Amino acid sequence: MHLEIITPDKKVFAGEANAVTLPGTEGQFQILNRHAPLVSTLGKGDVVVDTGAAKQNFVIDGGVVEVLNNKVLVLAEAVL
Repeated sequence: MHLEIITPDKKVFAGEANAVTLPGTEGQFQILNRHAPLVSTLGKGDVVVDTGAAKQNFVIDGGVVEVLNNKVLVLAEAVL
């Protein structure tokens, strides 16, 4: 799936990922390839991106996520 993590200032990550773990406001959840369409609010916490070869970690200060057509767009308030 294609993943983008964007803040109001810049694009933090853009690329392919096998899985992404997000800090939802109601608890942590994971998105895998071909996930059903979804829109959710995010709280402060870790975003873990699994690219297959490595895992990258970003700490965000809340935001929203949209999943549609195997594309994941994370609109973060800020990356700490």
